[in-house]
Amino acid sequence: MLLAFQTLAGQNCMLTWCRDHRLHHRYSDTDADPHNSNRGFFFSHVGWLMMKKHPYVKELGREIDISDLQNDWMVMFQKKYFYPLYALIGIAIPVWVPIQFFGEVWWKSLLVCYFFRYIHSLNGTWLVNSAAHMYGTRPYDKNLQPVESWFVSLVTYGEGWHNYHHAFPWDYKAAELTGFLNHSASFIKFLEKIGLAYDLKTASPEMVKNRIVRTGDGSHFELGNDVLRSAVTAIGPVHPLNPTYTSTLAAPRDLPFKHENDVHNVKATIRPSHAA
Repeated sequence: MLLAFQTLAGQNCMLTWCRDHRLHHRYSDTDADPHNSNRGFFFSHVGWLMMKKHPYVKELGREIDISDLQNDWMVMFQKKYFYPLYALIGIAIPVWVPIQFFGEVWWKSLLVCYFFRYIHSLNGTWLVNSAAHMYGTRPYDKNLQPVESWFVSLVTYGEGWHNYHHAFPWDYKAAELTGFLNHSASFIKFLEKIGLAYDLKTASPEMVKNRIVRTGDGSHFELGNDVLRSAVTAIGPVHPLNPTYTSTLAAPRDLPFKHENDVHNVKATIRPSHAA
């Protein structure tokens, strides 16, 4: 079921997607990150898919452990037949259903059920790589580039609480709470109830609180302080967890070796992000 949904999304096969995501976490916002936000909004949003990969991405990407995926026959089946599977699941079926059951003309069905849906889905996903690394607050770790963004969470059903996700990358919720714009976590919790997910990992409240106090930027909705909250400029609707996606709080300093050209040097010296 999940492989079918992932194929429908049309964001390359699961093995490739997971490998790039693991690389992104290990070397977040450096040149070894496939969508390094330090190269600007456009690059991290879509530009990284329009040009050759940085040498660090290719070299260090080969060192990412994906043996668990390679040992899963369903994942490898999807990888081998991704393009015909995508043509069927991602294009043919969504376009055929309105024509067959609702009398829609083929070109309208194609424009809405494929092109519009695909563009909307892609740009929502890309906002996690771009806006959720640039415009927001860092209540859990001010030393990490990713931010909390209610807007991205709204568009992506919960994937915009990105500062938390990088602070606790193994937490299935990808956010502190499940009840605020986090339908992804609710879906995983539902799968657990019916026996399709198990051993869900999450950070304890004590661990989260300690991280907020130790490394947060002071903007947390409960444990922050008024002085640092005043550095946040509220734009648009106010959300209790994240009142804005535009903050005047300073971004963390650039990680070292961002512009290093020797891949062998970066392998020896680039430091993984705190989320590794």
